[in-house]
Amino acid sequence: MVHNSPLDNSIPLAERLRPERLSDFFGQQQLLADGKMLGELLQSGAIPSLILWGPPGTGKTSLAHIIARSINATFIFFSAVLAGVKEVRKIVKDAEERRKTDSSAKTIFFVDEIHRFSKSQQDAFLPHVESGLFTLIGATTENPSFQVIAPLLSRCRVLVLNPLSGDDLRRIINRALEDRTRGLGAYGLSLSADALQFLIDLADGDARNCLNILEIAAALVIQKKPAKSNCNISTEILKEASQKKTLRYDKGGDEHFNLISALHKSLRDSDPDGSLYWLYRMLEAGEDPLYIARRLIRFASEDIGIADPQALVQANAGWSTYLSLGSPEGELALAQVVVYLATAPKSNRVYSASLQVKQRIKETGSLPVPLHIRNAPTALMKEFGYGRNYQYAHDHRDALVEQSHLPAELEGVVFYQPTNNGYESVVGDRLAKWKKILQQRYSKK
Repeated sequence: MVHNSPLDNSIPLAERLRPERLSDFFGQQQLLADGKMLGELLQSGAIPSLILWGPPGTGKTSLAHIIARSINATFIFFSAVLAGVKEVRKIVKDAEERRKTDSSAKTIFFVDEIHRFSKSQQDAFLPHVESGLFTLIGATTENPSFQVIAPLLSRCRVLVLNPLSGDDLRRIINRALEDRTRGLGAYGLSLSADALQFLIDLADGDARNCLNILEIAAALVIQKKPAKSNCNISTEILKEASQKKTLRYDKGGDEHFNLISALHKSLRDSDPDGSLYWLYRMLEAGEDPLYIARRLIRFASEDIGIADPQALVQANAGWSTYLSLGSPEGELALAQVVVYLATAPKSNRVYSASLQVKQRIKETGSLPVPLHIRNAPTALMKEFGYGRNYQYAHDHRDALVEQSHLPAELEGVVFYQPTNNGYESVVGDRLAKWKKILQQRYSKK
């Protein structure tokens, strides 16, 4: 006997189970608990324009629906991916017509993926947010500091939504299995404790992902089960339904920068375990390995520098090895580089000196090159003093000479000051030795 499948329903399970009241909404207690900001706003009925910032599947759209219902407002859903300024103008016109008919009419204008709107498109919202024609609620997975224009951001409150906890997901799954009207309750499905935990782990804090996997798994077992019998969804079925766990990641977005920052700081703090973890978090999530390789090359100069000159060699070797082998074989070379860089002595003195030099150039402008170190290929240039009194190092003992190589205004300034770490301690000793030799030599004259 063939049974109806949950997939026969044209409305996805996640959409059917979208909560309509706060009592059905799970998670985000940092915003909704007694005394917290959003909970207080909902009780007062005074809802300002909001930006809801958080990973996928954390309840941004559901919260917007609940807010609109709580203040008896017309809810307008708008996708920044599928529509543009033309559609915004129509929404504005409709809101104005409602306001003419009823001066107390409220409109919640919900813009999904607001970060997809260009800066000029976002400008179209400004006058209407300011006038109170509608309350804007924007949803974004990207950091609004970078993706939402400052004038609009200053007129909105930013609320941060967190990935759902295991307990939140467990309650959502149980509701899906028990709800006979909108969920899967009519099919007699169940999950073992192990399968339930496996599904929670697969979901990775994303309720939509969780329910999508559950819906596909339910369809797989319903087609096979005898009529009027209960059926257990096993871990194997969930694996088949999910195919592959998708780690939360957004190339070019906030999570992208969070992960590369975690890798960089783990390397800087000489932690090979943390460094390897964040490397593979990025690789498993689909990051371009060559992007990581370029960042490792940068790290070798910025945070290791002369303390271990081989670090830059190793980082470049990892990059070229990955170019030759590709994935997955070449990823091991990147792991080797990560461990090398994490365990190398650290120094940022080259980086610090570079910043100081650039700042001094910005402050002093184009100071002239001292005449004695200018090239003098012509008689006229020699006549003007180019190259005069230049001392050729190889003509002197130890190849050392006492002459300035900075503009006169900067004479005596020291930019590079080596540490005592790794090979840089050798460089520091060498510079100190040279300085002492020159002091002794010229003090005798």
